[in-house]
Amino acid sequence: MPLTNVSNDPAAKTITLTAEFDAPVERAWQLYADPRQLEQWWNPPGYPLTITDHNLSVGGMVRAHVTTPDGQKAHAYWRITAVDAPRSMEWEDGFLDDQLEPNPAIPPTTMHLTLADRDGGGTLMTIVVGFLSVESMQDSLDMDIEEQMRVTFGQADALLVS
Repeated sequence: MPLTNVSNDPAAKTITLTAEFDAPVERAWQLYADPRQLEQWWNPPGYPLTITDHNLSVGGMVRAHVTTPDGQKAHAYWRITAVDAPRSMEWEDGFLDDQLEPNPAIPPTTMHLTLADRDGGGTLMTIVVGFLSVESMQDSLDMDIEEQMRVTFGQADALLVS
């Protein structure tokens, strides 16, 4: 399984996810750079992602919706705050309101992605998820983010070997 470590730092209000893939960094970057690939792996099975906007430049937005098993749609966004393709990217990750704009009533998280060459070949992917409060971090832990990401990263691994 690609997910190799999950660590929590309540003082910093972060969860760090580490995964390893046999593909080179440039190929792993395509998991994010290609919206059709991102749709195939970013959410757990049963919660398909549809990307409607995909701009990975600084200040750009990724807008998407997730369809729940009962057919409801949750609209989400990434606001890109830093990018150094194919090595790193940072973004604000949140939900959209009825006008498809960032919803101020739902606090976003921050995401910091790093893709590094793994010793012996392949890619080491690290994602640091930042929370505004310890409570919101605990909510993610209570929803078993580790198992969700284990499945999600497994889908990424399957794309990289196909």
